[in-house]
Amino acid sequence: MEIDLYFVLGIFGNVFGIALFVVPLITFIAVVKRGSTEEYSGIPYVAALFNCLVYTWYGLPLVTSDNILVSSVNGCGVVLEIFYICLYLTYAPSKYRMKILMLFIGVLALFAAIVAVSVLGFHDIGRELFVGIIGVTVSVAMFASPLSIMKLVVQTRSVEFMPFFLSVSVFLCGFTWFFYGILGRDIFVALPNGLGALLGAAQILLYCVYRNSSRNNEDYERSLLQ
Repeated sequence: MEIDLYFVLGIFGNVFGIALFVVPLITFIAVVKRGSTEEYSGIPYVAALFNCLVYTWYGLPLVTSDNILVSSVNGCGVVLEIFYICLYLTYAPSKYRMKILMLFIGVLALFAAIVAVSVLGFHDIGRELFVGIIGVTVSVAMFASPLSIMKLVVQTRSVEFMPFFLSVSVFLCGFTWFFYGILGRDIFVALPNGLGALLGAAQILLYCVYRNSSRNNEDYERSLLQ
């Protein structure tokens, strides 16, 4: 029986993508236990929601063909990110709550405008290009966050704020969807995920370099001296 590699990559991409979306649950379990988000920022969850909304729309037959697996994984992402945002709004200090709520409403309004413009103003390849360019722009902008974390790892010589499982998930998700985009000749899927795979690989490399650094062993060494 012939194996459809394109379909298989899409299935694995869904598995790795959902695993990546589930990672923040660890953070929010701690938030619920503490009863506060403290200084955690809610912006990454709103940004992730926007990205998932755009690519859910991009993968639907009204925009592109044979891309339903792109919609399925990002549709799951939409549900989970809205869940995280609702939790954030529930437990965030009042000084952050209104800001995130307004960003959340703004993202939903902007997405609605993108859908309306793409349906009413573009057809066929024009619609695909319009939504695809927006999707790539949003995805690439989101990579600013991992870069800042990587910089922090180098500065502090500590991987405390860059969990290994998250880095592996970023790499596997990006790697799988990159080749999915290559096989489907879809630059709007391949380009951002190729960059994501490179950043994930760089994070894994940093983790290997700094996981046994003196900063990470500081508490252990102090306990031996007591």
